Amino acid sequence: MKPQRHEDTKIFVKGSDAHAPLPPETEGIVSAVIDAAFKVHAALGPGLLESIYEACICHELNRRGISFNRQVAVPMLYEGMRLDGGLRLDLVVAELVVVELKSVELMHPVYEAQLLSHLKLTGLRLGLLINFNVPLIKHGIKRVII
Repeated sequence: MKPQRHEDTKIFVKGSDAHAPLPPETEGIVSAVIDAAFKVHAALGPGLLESIYEACICHELNRRGISFNRQVAVPMLYEGMRLDGGLRLDLVVAELVVVELKSVELMHPVYEAQLLSHLKLTGLRLGLLINFNVPLIKHGIKRVII
């Protein structure tokens, strides 16, 4: 398998401290998630259900000893009212990185906007949007940093 190249992932930066470097631990987690995505995509290829890719990514993270939470419910507050169950994150890895998985033919800009919202709501700075329904996985990975 060809090693991943992080310069191949598109970076979207927004916010006043967006230029502050990410801690090495966070970059290490991102590298591991991207490497896992490369491995899963190389083995399975495009065209399967998102849930299959999610299970395989989780298996890879387990094998690497990286902690994660799957299908994380994020409570929402609206005018002082707590709304439970309205938002679920595919993965939160090592309590540092939000990972949203897709298996879609066309990536809509709203997916990136949703990930940005997820980062704001969780207080995390880095998210990965990974679409497995592409011929080359490097074309399906976007880093979103706030």
